[in-house]
Amino acid sequence: MDKTEQFQITDEKGRLDKYLSSALNEHSRSQVQSWIKEGLVTVNNEVAKANYKIQPGDTIHATIKEAEEIDAQPEDIAITIVYEDSDVVVIDKPSGMVVHPSLGHPSGTLVNALLYHVKDLSGINGKIRPGIVHRIDKDTSGLLMVAKNDLAHEKLAEQLQNKTAGREYIALVHGVIENDKGTIDAPIGRDPKNRKKFTVIEEGKPSVTHFEVIERFSEYTLLRLNLETGRTHQIRVHLEYIGYRMAGDPLYGPRKTLKGNGQFLHAASLSFDHPRTGEHLTFQADLPEEFQETLDWVRRR
Repeated sequence: MDKTEQFQITDEKGRLDKYLSSALNEHSRSQVQSWIKEGLVTVNNEVAKANYKIQPGDTIHATIKEAEEIDAQPEDIAITIVYEDSDVVVIDKPSGMVVHPSLGHPSGTLVNALLYHVKDLSGINGKIRPGIVHRIDKDTSGLLMVAKNDLAHEKLAEQLQNKTAGREYIALVHGVIENDKGTIDAPIGRDPKNRKKFTVIEEGKPSVTHFEVIERFSEYTLLRLNLETGRTHQIRVHLEYIGYRMAGDPLYGPRKTLKGNGQFLHAASLSFDHPRTGEHLTFQADLPEEFQETLDWVRRR
């Protein structure tokens, strides 16, 4: 059901769309702009434009449209299943694949492929994210675990929360890191200046990333990283924070530095206790071909 929010302005706030995207922090600026175009936002009971300059004394009413529910459908999309039993599936996700459907990606996702290839998936995360216990970014490749029933989902999610599940990543970053290993302990929250990004911010959620140098090059460093927490874009944000941006990252890193379709980040190892038997399982995934070719090119330079 749609709802209307009211804002009474006491001082100058700048552009209408920018103010509302900050005030309605669960919604992006582009989403707010679409509502303004539809006439769902008024200032002093008159329809306003996105670039309207808010003044003291203004009263803003914004009608927030309920998101349309997406019905995920099975799609015959090839996926690499590393392991499967009656409780768990481990997938090696390719770079470029979104994990679950959204308004911007209603099809072609890992969930659409899972619904086709896997008979049963847990229902804890609803129809849009069946079986999805954790995610990796669209342009990050590698391993993630999927639950086939609610018991498995609860047990696996508990291990992630208790930090007993292991997740190891390989990343290529700009710059030469002198320390052989280190820990980045810095809170992460949404970037107030860019709603698409996250950043290290005082009021953010606790976030811890451990790194170890695998190999150094003249302009790059190859890293092994382990996560204690699983914040959105955590590795990318933490590496930017310490001054070593990820190669190929279109959002946080320098643009057009290496050929590729996204950041050079790969979820190479995944370990957890089986939710039913308790057996400790560990899985490895080789670097994707594009990542390996780029690494070989950097090494030859």
